[in-house]
Amino acid sequence: MSSAPAPFTADDYKARMERAAATAADAGLAGVLVAPGPDLVWLTGYRPTAITERLTVLVLAAGREPVLVVPTLEAPDAARAAGAPALTLRDWTDGKDPYAVTAPLLDATGRFGVSDNAWAMHLLGFQQTLPDTSYVSLTRALPMLRAVKDHAELERLAAAGAAADAAYEEIQQVLFAGRRETDVAGDLADLLRRFGHEQVDFTVVGSGPNGANPHHEAGERVIEHGDMVVLDFGGLLHGYGSDTSRTVHVGEPTAEEQRVHDVVREAQAAGCAAVRPGAACQDIDRAAREVITEFGYGERFIHRTGHGIGVTTHEPPYMIEGEEQPLVPGMCFSVEPGIYLPGRFGVRIEDIVTVTDEGGRRLNATAREMAIVG
Repeated sequence: MSSAPAPFTADDYKARMERAAATAADAGLAGVLVAPGPDLVWLTGYRPTAITERLTVLVLAAGREPVLVVPTLEAPDAARAAGAPALTLRDWTDGKDPYAVTAPLLDATGRFGVSDNAWAMHLLGFQQTLPDTSYVSLTRALPMLRAVKDHAELERLAAAGAAADAAYEEIQQVLFAGRRETDVAGDLADLLRRFGHEQVDFTVVGSGPNGANPHHEAGERVIEHGDMVVLDFGGLLHGYGSDTSRTVHVGEPTAEEQRVHDVVREAQAAGCAAVRPGAACQDIDRAAREVITEFGYGERFIHRTGHGIGVTTHEPPYMIEGEEQPLVPGMCFSVEPGIYLPGRFGVRIEDIVTVTDEGGRRLNATAREMAIVG
């Protein structure tokens, strides 16, 4: 279990809020409106104990002090957030119009970036109160806002990756044959928590034909001798994500199963080798996909090669054809090609990779060769 890192300070959150406001201004936005969720946690350290219909919103605009509008009954909790010293709290009481309270903070004719998980009722409330404003999602307007991690964030991501690796090493020792997928998924969740995760986001266990569904949810299927089993699992440790995939086999694989696994392993290595500053995100997808296509399985690689990771396990940037965003040191994302043969089996191998000044560094270190389990 990893030791807890030093907490982020008010100065850390102040710098993030200033960067978000400046980035928004550079994108032609009047400001940013941030609802409870990952963006709010990243920008302020504040995570409401309950997300309700009452409006909570952080207002950021270049040249203005950040303001967090909260219900009065939640103001004491908000004031204790690590980033609270770097912003102004403005509370509103039940019976008041929270949009009228917030309106003076906004440019009445401005275009604002809005965090993706803002409630529609709140966005509609702003539109009704300020009919000349307009809005765009943060993922669309500022997709790289959280993409480049600082040293402290990279340390947390590395610790999360190491914990997921430890869980994988342990899961190879459990019995697979004769047990349900849900049993193994439960073991994986327990192991992630044992190695420090405070939150488990997913434990995909796709055995036999279920492995041909990339996002198969562990079900009641009993794993059999001779099955290929895709394991894809992750969650949050110290607030930052892990996400790794390995494909194991119950007993000795057939020559075809071994060949498909070898192709995916080669493709994954090619994707990781393509990581370097200045390369486009799509270059990672192309490198992995070229290998799989060369061996005749191109139509059986049915998803993007990777996704960003940070305070959520899926976030920009995305490693997919058409994404020309250049890689920058500090970006972290998955490289996870796969081959899926419907009705038969699937293979996926995934590591988290961070961009360095020289190239890329994997945050997962477990063996990528096919493991034989019992």
